[in-house]
Amino acid sequence: MSERAELSQPLYGSDRPESAQREAFGSGEFPVAVYGLGKMGLPIATVFGEATGAVTGVDVDESVVDTINDGDCHVTNEPGLPEAVADLVDAGSLSATTDAVRAAEQARIHVVIVPTLVTEDDRPDTSVVTSVARDVARGLSPGDLVCIESTLPPRTCRDVVAPLLRYESGLDGDDFGLAFCPERTKSGRALADVRGTHPKVVGGIDAESTRAAELVYGELTTNRVIPVSDTTTAEAVKVFEGLYRDVNLALANELARFTDELDIDVREAIETANTQPYCDIHMPGPGVGGHCIPYYPYFVLNWLETPAPLLATAREVNDATPAHVVGLLEGKLDGHGKTLGGSTVVVLGLTYRGGVAETRASPAIDICRTLADRGATVYASDPLVDAEGVPATWVHHDEVGQIDADAVILATDHEEFESLDWRSFPRSSVVIDTHDVLDADRIGRDVYVVGRGD
Repeated sequence: MSERAELSQPLYGSDRPESAQREAFGSGEFPVAVYGLGKMGLPIATVFGEATGAVTGVDVDESVVDTINDGDCHVTNEPGLPEAVADLVDAGSLSATTDAVRAAEQARIHVVIVPTLVTEDDRPDTSVVTSVARDVARGLSPGDLVCIESTLPPRTCRDVVAPLLRYESGLDGDDFGLAFCPERTKSGRALADVRGTHPKVVGGIDAESTRAAELVYGELTTNRVIPVSDTTTAEAVKVFEGLYRDVNLALANELARFTDELDIDVREAIETANTQPYCDIHMPGPGVGGHCIPYYPYFVLNWLETPAPLLATAREVNDATPAHVVGLLEGKLDGHGKTLGGSTVVVLGLTYRGGVAETRASPAIDICRTLADRGATVYASDPLVDAEGVPATWVHHDEVGQIDADAVILATDHEEFESLDWRSFPRSSVVIDTHDVLDADRIGRDVYVVGRGD
């Protein structure tokens, strides 16, 4: 244990008045280590830095560490984050290192925000979290608090993390605290979300862990803190939020398939149905992507023994939606006397969401693959990422109109596509809009909108 940790007062198990502990937290007497400085980790470290003035960020990527220590920000499209990082580094309130054990030795509060992966056969892989937990354990001191913000399959803290921390540190279970405190953030607004857009959920491995975590996050957020019964309940809260969205989106994407047979605007029907207070159907799209929602169902399906057929079906519906979009295009081309095989198709957008440079599980990439598999010549354009690893020829969005395209699919609603000269595309081009953002009158051509029709 370092001199700094020896001199600092414990948080977990402290007999000091709560007001004194809160004051100590704000004055930096509880040094914080944040493990993982990615899209969510850096905003979390930043807000801890603002609250305590004593944060060390840990990351395995040396270039990330060097960038932060230079006062720069490697995370893009997060309003206010570059300025906040620069100010904190300049003030000495935030630094970064690759030495996780050393950071753990100096910290009283340990915040883990690294990814939980899914294997090729769709099974949860907690190896990154457990690897970090081993490093934390090697520097863990009595009175420390470990907060896991990474999304985990329910029971992971109880059955995996807590025993690992005890074994690797040599400490007893009542020597340190462990709480699950899930991040509830969204790319593009992470800093605001951490500061308090949503209530913060905390659940400890024991009552003292919950109390300590509630104190910490009560000082961190402007919103309320919701303590729950235990770590497993808190883990379930985060997973259930994702499951709700996946199932709801599957419903919306399935309803959209009735558009042509019923000859109705399904989006209009959904919007009107949602005026009833017990109805909250999402809007359809090209599928479900990102690093969260497509993976959380497997934290239940391939982790617990209880069957979950609804979750499995929702995954099947959402996974099949990109192919459904291609099927719509194929039908429209057929109506123009063309076949999909041999046609030239421009796909606008490769990321899973507009304004976010993230391609994990992106429906847009699945659309490209399906098109290529069916014999189309595919061009793709995205202002944030290139087409590396995608069966498509990348083209700058200012130049897509030069392509003699038989069809255009708007797969991601990037703002940059609003300024495209749509009239430069051949008049006969079929246009599929998966997000309902194109104005047919403005672009001067017919548009087929997923869930709305022609």
